[in-house]
Amino acid sequence: MKKSKYIIAILGLLLFSSSCSDKFLALAPISNMNEDNFFNTEADFRTAVDGAYKTLYDIYSPDGGVLSHTEQMADNCTLYHVANNSEEQFQLLNYTTLTNNGFVSSNWNTYYNSLFIINKIIDKLPGSSVSDNLKKQYEAEMRFLRATYYFNMVRLWGDVPLLIKPVTVAESYSIARTPVAEVYTQIVSDLVFAEANLPILSKIVRVGQATKGAAQGMLGKVYATTGDAANAKIYLKKVIDAGEYSLLPSYSQLWDLKHENSVEALFEIQFIRGVGKPGSRYWQAYCPDGKICYGGGQNPVIPSLWNEFETNDVRRDLSINQGYTDGGVYITYAYPKKWTDVDAVVVGSTRYGENNFIVLRYADVLLLYAELTQDATYLNQVRRRAGVPEWGTAGYPTAKYPTLDLAIEHERRVELSLEFQRWFDLKRTNRALTVISAIKGKTIASWQLLLPIPQTVIDQNPNVIKQNPGY
Repeated sequence: MKKSKYIIAILGLLLFSSSCSDKFLALAPISNMNEDNFFNTEADFRTAVDGAYKTLYDIYSPDGGVLSHTEQMADNCTLYHVANNSEEQFQLLNYTTLTNNGFVSSNWNTYYNSLFIINKIIDKLPGSSVSDNLKKQYEAEMRFLRATYYFNMVRLWGDVPLLIKPVTVAESYSIARTPVAEVYTQIVSDLVFAEANLPILSKIVRVGQATKGAAQGMLGKVYATTGDAANAKIYLKKVIDAGEYSLLPSYSQLWDLKHENSVEALFEIQFIRGVGKPGSRYWQAYCPDGKICYGGGQNPVIPSLWNEFETNDVRRDLSINQGYTDGGVYITYAYPKKWTDVDAVVVGSTRYGENNFIVLRYADVLLLYAELTQDATYLNQVRRRAGVPEWGTAGYPTAKYPTLDLAIEHERRVELSLEFQRWFDLKRTNRALTVISAIKGKTIASWQLLLPIPQTVIDQNPNVIKQNPGY
């Protein structure tokens, strides 16, 4: 454990931190371990790869991640408690984000810190004593993570510096933002390599590792986002035809802690309840203040999302709590329910839950494929599981969703509610300006659908890094 902590500490150097040393190789902790005597054996790389997966905890952080704020930036959530929420959070909610926003800056650094770790492992694999097959698998896992992170980043910021090898801090100052199209080319390249070299779900040896199906599903989403429907359909259909993934019989099983890493999950972040373990903090971050769990009160649900559910849709009450009881008094306060863990381990005022987080699941694949093919068969698979009338039947709310595109948009909102999908969905379908402007009660311009480049990054590199238009 000590050795693992030391190497992860080395790998975790912030790329854009001015306090970092430019000489990575010169770093040697008390154990005298450095790159020269670490990146060699299969055990070394297993430790490093596991460390790279741990960056998912920061990227998908429930209470500080930019992904969490996309629920507020869309039309699902808001902020209620001024005392618990900073002005910078309200900037994201209200589309008044400034270039010095601390959440934006912190998450930019988190992404590049994580990419540094991933790129270091990829860089060191060729010269190691690891077997050729394992080299390819580890590289594939790292390239899957790298592609996933850049996919998030390019949708958040647009052009971003594309780093596919570890660089020193001094070197980073000369690297400009890469055009979106080139970033997507690298994302596709990474995912194609991952698909070719990752095991299928039934052949994995480490729970939670990236799989061939995960790479295929992510490729489908990437191609759909870039407007390449033909390739998107190819990769999504690969997932559907593989026969390894399916919807769980009941929607409730996704959240009951008894069906983690199920056949519905293409890629799932692993959390373990307990002291000193990587516990999940989603429930505490989202549940409200008071005796229920002393939560952070993040992402309270607005009526628009509650009303989006059909009256008889079981997913509504499985996704949202309408309130809670504190001291015998019922308080109306709608908040996310999906990651509830009443048996979470309590350390001080912090609760460490067991809830995994599913980054990509089969229902997402089915609905995206329905969108691209205009085939309601795949939409109706999801609705059938939810127990609501299928599209094309008399009971479907056609008056409210008169076209198949609107029906699928509705279905994605309720099926994937609060799972950090909505904002990206609206951007992908070019519906963001219309929908978000209506819910915010003010006109949102297209430039506001990208976050600003952190001012600290521009200050470090003013001749190379330029700000997004509008900021």
